[in-house]
Amino acid sequence: MPRRRKRARFEQLTEFERGRIIGLREAGLSYRAVASRVQRNSSTVMRVWKQWTDECRTTRKSGSGPRNVTSARDDRHLVRMARTDRTASSRQLAALWSIATGVSLCASSIRRRLLQCGLRARTPLYRIPLTHDHRRLRLQWANQHRDWRADWQHVVFSDESRFNLWYHDGRIRVRRYAGERHLPECIIERHSGRTPGVMVWGAIAYHRRSQLLRIVGNLNSNRYIREVLQPEAVPFLQSLPGAVFQQDNARPHTARIVKSFFAAQQVQLLPWPACSPDMSPIEHVWDVIGRRLARDPRPVASADELWAVQEKIEVGQEKMKREITNVIENKFEAMEGRIDAVENKVEHIEERVSAVKEQIEGRVSAVEQQIEEKISAVAKEVDK
Repeated sequence: MPRRRKRARFEQLTEFERGRIIGLREAGLSYRAVASRVQRNSSTVMRVWKQWTDECRTTRKSGSGPRNVTSARDDRHLVRMARTDRTASSRQLAALWSIATGVSLCASSIRRRLLQCGLRARTPLYRIPLTHDHRRLRLQWANQHRDWRADWQHVVFSDESRFNLWYHDGRIRVRRYAGERHLPECIIERHSGRTPGVMVWGAIAYHRRSQLLRIVGNLNSNRYIREVLQPEAVPFLQSLPGAVFQQDNARPHTARIVKSFFAAQQVQLLPWPACSPDMSPIEHVWDVIGRRLARDPRPVASADELWAVQEKIEVGQEKMKREITNVIENKFEAMEGRIDAVENKVEHIEERVSAVKEQIEGRVSAVEQQIEEKISAVAKEVDK
């Protein structure tokens, strides 16, 4: 018995293709010529032309095509499930759907329903976990520095950053055909342990920036003074009259010996809230350098080679210098907006907390009222 031929799957005609078919037919072309032009079957061209001549429309009839497995109510339920757990995969949602309804639904159908409802799987935005004290200190710092205007141009922002070998940020994509997943050119190697890299220190002011310093090994308070502050940071600050020095709250930065060194050198420090790298403009400079290193076509085999490439990029290229300078000036001018964003975020969180609190209090009062009504009804029945 001959095997049944599997039906080929074609994409639906777009409105542009339908309009093109009608235009070519009105220009006098035959069905076969039009089908050759639009790369479609002749029967498809005939069906579109017949629909246009008989009904004067090109859109598909409502309800045509296979029926959806889920109803509109099921779709709303599915959307609620997806919004309850934003990180749940389509397979996990399918399992939850089967438990809740007793009906099996494949993961691809769930993805299609969610896409039709506007829920698309996207890369999440990562952030540092902040406690209540962290938010309070960030808001306090923002309130204290709300009225700073030109003072930001006197601040020197400093930080350390690590640039790794063989690093990718998850945004790298591979263009391949189906079945080519395991080809060597379609595979990106990822090391399970700590990858070799280069730790650097740098500082930026509004119109200037320091030299990049390479830090080999772990940085402690003594090395911070001996290798960073004395040779580079303090001379850089002394060349800028009225400069204010900013650093994060890492342990080598806040040790007593470091504080004594700053006091002896008469360095004015800018208080900085904990867990707030997003508020420092130097993070954007690290991002520019990291993206430029990722675009370098030459393979880097060791940390020394990476440092050599990094020095060449940071020092030798005028385009890179202009890009870093533009980033620094733009981020310095946007510091006031960063402070406003911190205040607005905290106020938004407080508003949400108060709204949830009001909802809970309203539900509690409603439950108490229902209990009192039931008690009074039972008491009346007992009296009877």
